[in-house]
Amino acid sequence: MPQVHSFIVVGLDNGGTSNNVTVLDSQRGFLVDSMFELPSRVVDGPDVALDALAEALAAGLAATQTPRSALQSVGLDTPGPSSANGVISSKGGTNFVHPGWRGFDIRAALEARIDVPVVYSNDGNAAALYAHHAFFGARASTKSSVSAIVGTGLGGGVIEAGMIVRGSAGMAGELGHVHIPLWGVIENDQPVPACNCGFEGDAESIASLTGIKKNLLPYWLTRYPTHQLATMPIDKAAKALRAFGEAGDPMALKIFEQQAKALGSLFTIAANFTDPDAYFVGGGVVEAAPHFRDWFLATIRQHTMLREEQIKSAVFSLVPDLDMAGARGAAVAALDSLTRRAGESTYEFGVNRVITATPEADPLSR
Repeated sequence: MPQVHSFIVVGLDNGGTSNNVTVLDSQRGFLVDSMFELPSRVVDGPDVALDALAEALAAGLAATQTPRSALQSVGLDTPGPSSANGVISSKGGTNFVHPGWRGFDIRAALEARIDVPVVYSNDGNAAALYAHHAFFGARASTKSSVSAIVGTGLGGGVIEAGMIVRGSAGMAGELGHVHIPLWGVIENDQPVPACNCGFEGDAESIASLTGIKKNLLPYWLTRYPTHQLATMPIDKAAKALRAFGEAGDPMALKIFEQQAKALGSLFTIAANFTDPDAYFVGGGVVEAAPHFRDWFLATIRQHTMLREEQIKSAVFSLVPDLDMAGARGAAVAALDSLTRRAGESTYEFGVNRVITATPEADPLSR
């Protein structure tokens, strides 16, 4: 029998290879407790990718036994660069290399395709929104936070009064491209790290997998020329570095310490610009061994320069459920849009009824 809900929203996290789906009901419970992924097919261009998003939506509804009539809104997030309303950059992007994506309005196109209102966020903002609401619960609308999510690049977002700060062009919260002071972060003889965006000395040039591969590891291998990673291709060595850090390898710890210092510098700027209630950190480090994860977060905390009043009021924490944070944050944004229109201002998220949804269990995925 289909489950009965007064209404639901669906979150779609669009990535380079997969669409991750979640369902959030009007009692503010997530109905999916694990990753539920289907191919995104973004490399095939907008028409095929929109079909894939519509199929992911249908699969999520089927897996949670939710009738289409209960669906009120869809939250969509994609990687950047894009506008605040979901128009992909005129230059495309890392995931949007097909020419058809250049300047494409993915939000409006998906809304027309599924005939349901679509609320757009970029993926960093969506994860930041979920971290904020998951941590603060019913107090979310009275709190502010800054999230930094370390991946291939450095994503994140700024949340104020429980809502994403988007900016006029949708580029607010691009924390990776904030220039940070390098004194005390890099060594005296270390070249100034360069970012793929063209900047030098921004946070992403240090605190990202790309920063490790392009800037940090090549330098530190000159200090440790006989290191085991010196014999590996740089791409593989950069990905293998975390395991060395977890094992206490001196060179790996030096590199991750630089990343933590860079994030501390970034959060210091945030402390003086937005003075948030919370600082969240996400990325691969969240999936690391607990002792390494705790050390990394403590090192960030140590290098975030706060005033005495801020030390007493601010907290540092990790982004929870990271693999699902984008889809869940997209769903939160969609529900937020509905509840604010209805005059509600606070809400708390949890799990009312959980279905462990897998694509294999749904006929659309066969």
